[in-house]
Amino acid sequence: MSDTQVTSFAEDRYERMQYRRSGRSGLRLPAISLGAWETFGGYRGEEVARACLYRAFDLGITHFDLANNYGRPAGNAEKVVGKILRDMPRDELIISTKAGYYMWPGPYGDGLSKKYLVASLDQSLKRLGLEYVDIFYAHRPDPETPLEETMAALDLIVKQGKALYIGVSNFTGAQFEEAVAITKQMGLAPITIHQPYYNMLGRGPEHNLFDHTLRAGSGVITFSPLAQGLLSTKYLGDNIPSDSRAAEWWDKQHAERMLTPEKLEQIRGLNKIAQERGQSLAQMALAWNLRHKAVTSVLIGASKVEQIEENVAALKNLEFSEDELKAIDKISPV
Repeated sequence: MSDTQVTSFAEDRYERMQYRRSGRSGLRLPAISLGAWETFGGYRGEEVARACLYRAFDLGITHFDLANNYGRPAGNAEKVVGKILRDMPRDELIISTKAGYYMWPGPYGDGLSKKYLVASLDQSLKRLGLEYVDIFYAHRPDPETPLEETMAALDLIVKQGKALYIGVSNFTGAQFEEAVAITKQMGLAPITIHQPYYNMLGRGPEHNLFDHTLRAGSGVITFSPLAQGLLSTKYLGDNIPSDSRAAEWWDKQHAERMLTPEKLEQIRGLNKIAQERGQSLAQMALAWNLRHKAVTSVLIGASKVEQIEENVAALKNLEFSEDELKAIDKISPV
């Protein structure tokens, strides 16, 4: 906690959340985690970020997820969140960040080379104002860098004490399998967690990832479980809400690609199932992610405190009947 501000949080916060072990590791994550992609330091500033992080923690969300390139300009999300973390109990939090995408000019500001990963994390720690992060991810595959070098770099970072656990994101099942084999062959830090894109409109990991993570004993935290807000009711009206991500962050072409008539028809069908379950569409979408035995946590974004409260309420009903799952499969096939 900082010397200038003492913040008190809900004493019953750990009674409000479900915690799940990440694969076979000792790391436990909240079933719902909060990320900063596009929101904090992006189209939402520090005041909103502070309110959201504080409320999330009051509800038992202990994991905040970032990356070096989040925010505008890139890195701004880590600065905004880092300032807020000074007034929160660090030892009760899991903070993650990533590197892999373009950050600075020249040959060392992109990819998964040892040079880039080590330099990028050093920059992230300065922006966050932290001595270490809990999880550090290779943010994407890099075909130009030997995977042996990447995994050895992540192992070095753990040995340096700059990260406690390592993860990968956006790897296919085959790429993940290769990375796991390398860590075993070279005696490197194991992959504790994988972060893939997964939701009711994007079910790729069911084909080519989850069987690999289960076999390896790695956890999974899914990003975009609400398909960037599509799996909510905000886009089911005649007009795009003025305070939505589509209105404030996406350009017209991107919004048109995301909000196709076919997709809106799927969303309406899924919303009907959610209503019959007594849940909002967003709540059902999160519960549906968490139904899968491979999934440790779902990663939400939030631009309002009310969104976090609604999402956490998804934990009240995580069970699906066989008929409900079949109906969802019919609308959005595997």
